[in-house]
Amino acid sequence: MPDIILNRHIPEGYSAADNSLRDRVILVTGAGDGIGRTAALTFARYGATVILAGRTQEKLEAVYDAIEHAGYPQAAIYAIDLKTATEADYTALAEQLENEFSRLDGLLHNAAALGERTSIANYSLASWNQVMSVNVNAQFMLSKALLPLLKKSADASIVFTSSGVGRQGRAFWGAYAVSKFATEGFSQVLAAELENTSNIRANCINPGATRTRMRATAFPAEDPATIKTPEDIMPTYVYLMGPDSKGVTGQSIDAQ
Repeated sequence: MPDIILNRHIPEGYSAADNSLRDRVILVTGAGDGIGRTAALTFARYGATVILAGRTQEKLEAVYDAIEHAGYPQAAIYAIDLKTATEADYTALAEQLENEFSRLDGLLHNAAALGERTSIANYSLASWNQVMSVNVNAQFMLSKALLPLLKKSADASIVFTSSGVGRQGRAFWGAYAVSKFATEGFSQVLAAELENTSNIRANCINPGATRTRMRATAFPAEDPATIKTPEDIMPTYVYLMGPDSKGVTGQSIDAQ
């Protein structure tokens, strides 16, 4: 496994070919809003068939309609609540995808819960458990369930969404920060296990400060006009999902 380089970036000046994701089947969690919505639309624009996973059917349908209206490959919707989904639910998802697509070429773990912004001394167990369920346990169960489908791909990519507070802990970030440390570790373990046994690579993206609803909740006094939009950081997502990043695994890459 290659040495892990934090704060790594994609090649300078990188620009993906228009059809770089053509014929790829990619599942995106949290696809109804924020970075997940933009990633789903972007992957479709580059030719991928995107499976839109999230908990709110109406939001997923809106993304589906946007993909249809743009003339991109037809997407698919799979409504699932990562906070409450069981192992059986993920098995059912994998079975449905196998029946419809036979394989999976990409998996973007984007959905996340922010939880409370307070000290550990005041952190509630209910909030802690919810964040861990969505940000850690769901990633484990979904990855495990979909590995057989990913192994059927000639070139598969798993991308985890990390954070700066998942590399350097900061006060009052509680379960969110801890969950992102776990995400970094899980990605590295998975990459090491898969590197010489499959065509699957696994990496983390740290999006950095990005104009999303979660960011506004975490930093209510911040002027959103001063930070990047989800569209601004998409080159990193396309790079890691496509063939241009073949051989890159176990890394944690900054999108900014």
